[in-house]
Amino acid sequence: MSDPDRGPVQHPAEPEEGPGARFRRARPAGGRRLGAALAVLAVVVGGSVWALGPFGDNGPDAKHPAAQGPTTVEVSTGSCGRGWSGGTAGPQVFALRNTSSTAAEVDLTDPATGAVYGEIEGLAPGSTREMRVALGGGSYAFRCLPDDADAVTGPTVKVAGARTGGGPAAVPVTQHDLIPVALVYQRWITTKTVELTDRTDALKRAVDDGDLDAARSAWLPAHLVYARMGAAYDAFGDADAAINGSGPAPADAASARDFEGFHRIEYGLWHGESAASLRAHADRLARAVHALRDSWPQVRLDPAQLGLRTHEILEATAQSELTGRTDYGSGTSLATARANLDGTRELLNLLRPLLTTRYPGLPQLDTWLDRTQHTLDGFDHDGKWTPLDRLGRRDRQRLNSDIGQTVELLAPVATICDVRRTT
Repeated sequence: MSDPDRGPVQHPAEPEEGPGARFRRARPAGGRRLGAALAVLAVVVGGSVWALGPFGDNGPDAKHPAAQGPTTVEVSTGSCGRGWSGGTAGPQVFALRNTSSTAAEVDLTDPATGAVYGEIEGLAPGSTREMRVALGGGSYAFRCLPDDADAVTGPTVKVAGARTGGGPAAVPVTQHDLIPVALVYQRWITTKTVELTDRTDALKRAVDDGDLDAARSAWLPAHLVYARMGAAYDAFGDADAAINGSGPAPADAASARDFEGFHRIEYGLWHGESAASLRAHADRLARAVHALRDSWPQVRLDPAQLGLRTHEILEATAQSELTGRTDYGSGTSLATARANLDGTRELLNLLRPLLTTRYPGLPQLDTWLDRTQHTLDGFDHDGKWTPLDRLGRRDRQRLNSDIGQTVELLAPVATICDVRRTT
């Protein structure tokens, strides 16, 4: 690249602005699962729930008009929403107190549409937590959802003032909404398991024939098929580790035991191992891939996880491919990142009908996906990908920024598609 100044690979920088920056979700180190789902268009901060909008960003330097409240609101089956009689448009603070004997969820809703402006989950009996929201003029009602009991909607309350200026709201996504998406995605993964099997068999044949050049040529196309299937990894069970487990740090791979799959073969192909030494590894990989193909028709994806997976694919890319943690010698981390982007788009397109009316930032997300794809494609030179450690500083910063912003804008997809009770 034009910039010769290279340094250590950086984690993607967090963008400072854009609607997605308000939806931060944390991932435990080394795991694919995120923590508990956040509220619809809201982020949990220190035990409180802040619904997001013009007044929702509560960073240390944020400046907002003074909020009304706190207004104590009762959460119970008999007196849901009691304590709030209305007010004027603007930021509001509610102290939600659970006066019942069971834990409950509580939502602030538009009673006409069911759209949710703010949410608190797991409010324990006798406890109080704050909800902060920005409300425009209109009608609102609290909905209390106690554990093991039907939902109760409190009285409708009028807020005076302009309807504009309030925070975003989204109609909850239900399991029923997501089942058709899961079925279509399940069929798509089925076709990919067949393609994966064919590509892996080609890799195995090259290793068996002792043709290491052909094996190196076959390795990446096979691996990229698997990378595009990223939203289904959790459903693969132990097969994921057998096929694509990252195992030890690349520097320690030579002495690692029980290190199998694509990355074990990658290490051997690019570190001078003989074909004879790789045949057993290629055989085990092929058997694992065939077993996945044969067992997949009996697997059922969890529809409730689809939105979460849409966000996680590129989040994992930022933590793995962009840090060199999964490069065992081929120098193709950016090709894998590009395949992960394809996998993200596949699932996002299936969820799009649900998101179009719920996520106003969707056009901006599409723009950043296109931008990230353009950036990654610039590192592909007729199938020869620029190794991560050869990126110049400007290229690395641009890539980190693009993927970082895209990950932020994908976070609301996970939040909006988190299945919620409505009854």
